[in-house]
Amino acid sequence: MAKRKQSMPGRQSAGSTTRTESKRFAEKPATLRDLLDADILQKLQAQADQLKAEEARREEEKLRQLEEARKAEQKRLENNFEHLLKNSKLDWRQYK
Repeated sequence: MAKRKQSMPGRQSAGSTTRTESKRFAEKPATLRDLLDADILQKLQAQADQLKAEEARREEEKLRQLEEARKAEQKRLENNFEHLLKNSKLDWRQYK
């Protein structure tokens, strides 16, 4: 038969935790936000807002350029007789 390990009365085994350790794990760990100063946190927030605004401006500019390109292509096609002929209805009776 195998011998059991006898635990010493004052020692804890490696797998068990004490009450103070369990309380410490129950509390939420400190986050980076908790550790930073208020002014540094405010600067980071301002920088994040600035980056979001810049990204929104870039996205707006991209959409504006796409719209301009679409309008220019439409105008070019309206002046192209071949395109107009291909896309027109050939039922001329309705225009009499």
